[in-house]
Amino acid sequence: MTTPDANLILDALSLPKDAIYYSFGQKLREIFPGRFLLESDSVFFRVTTYASEGHCDVETQAGLFAEAPVQYYDREPYIYGDAANAWRSIRWRGLQFDLFTVSVEADYGSKAKHFLVAEDEADAEAFFRACCKWNSEIRGEVLVFNGCWQKDPELFESVRKTSLDTLVLEGGLKETIESDFKSFFDSKELYERHGVPWKRGVLFLGPPGNGKTHAIKGLVNVLGLPCLYVRSFQTMHATQQSMVSEVFQRARQSSPCVLIFEDLDSLINDNVRAFFLNEMDGFAANEGIMTIATTNHPERLDPAILERPSRFDRKYTFNLPDEVSRAEYLTLQNRNLESELKLTDDEIFAIAGLTDDFSFAYLKELVLSSMMKWINGAGSGSMFMVMTTQIDSLRSQMATPAPEMSAEVIDPMAMYMSRWQQAEMQP
Repeated sequence: MTTPDANLILDALSLPKDAIYYSFGQKLREIFPGRFLLESDSVFFRVTTYASEGHCDVETQAGLFAEAPVQYYDREPYIYGDAANAWRSIRWRGLQFDLFTVSVEADYGSKAKHFLVAEDEADAEAFFRACCKWNSEIRGEVLVFNGCWQKDPELFESVRKTSLDTLVLEGGLKETIESDFKSFFDSKELYERHGVPWKRGVLFLGPPGNGKTHAIKGLVNVLGLPCLYVRSFQTMHATQQSMVSEVFQRARQSSPCVLIFEDLDSLINDNVRAFFLNEMDGFAANEGIMTIATTNHPERLDPAILERPSRFDRKYTFNLPDEVSRAEYLTLQNRNLESELKLTDDEIFAIAGLTDDFSFAYLKELVLSSMMKWINGAGSGSMFMVMTTQIDSLRSQMATPAPEMSAEVIDPMAMYMSRWQQAEMQP
């Protein structure tokens, strides 16, 4: 075996793009004769992350210049970086490997390929599977798809803080939904015994601001299962159809799990409809997958999605709250107010009676805007009087139609951004 030349990676990168990886692999076979070479561009083969949790030891070799650019994410508490071009040695379960990483600029960013050199094929494949499996598991995050998969610990923390106890729905809807979800995941053996596919599709319907998102977050928190959330099928480097397939394939790997499509009417268009329908109930099994979709506009959904039982066999409608539900919600909000701002029971019922066309989101806005107006007024007047004056102001906002936008000025990515982290939903 010869020692890798200091310009090994540089020489490869000087070649035409189509020849870089092939030439580099050929050169490694010359340097390490008789050893097994595993090549992969899997996004889950991240040895730095795997090593950071103590699963293996990684040491950068000094023989080659190691390029490791870092990225700063303003929503994350750390700077993230990994090798772009480097030679590293790995120790794992008493085994030794050499790992070479080469990155080539593509139309949609840098693409890294890893070359794992091992004494034995079985050892290389065992390490590769262990590393990829660990990195692909969902632990303390929500796995978000926005053209590619990304873990979102912040979103998971938002889910973790959401309780069904603070969700107000008419009648026994909340209890029915919670029971339905728990029963599904507890009934695998029952489904199998009767030859029924262990999968479920649920559609949440209704105008915005009435608890659909809150219900999903609370259910995910209660169930404690892997959660996969789809923001968009849009990407620069692949077709939307292939992205639909990738989403369902990843969900099957995470089963049992919850797969969420928020604002389904915005996600599904003519290009992906057939692929989506096939993935929902085609040849591939979706065992253990609870698919949840929401829409504010069910009339925009294709009947093949809306009315076919094998796709979404449960539909729950989240209507505007009735007077009893509004009073219950205002009571919950009232508990969080300072003593000088609190309403009496009679005042709560009076406000509930004056807000017959308010969603939960507008009720929350009523409380918050009234509190700010009371504070800016230096506490003059009662909170009840402030709220009664705010009702007409908010109702006029509700009656104002949103400005129409032409197709040319609509930002598709903005359309798909999640409302999970917006303040309009219930706390």
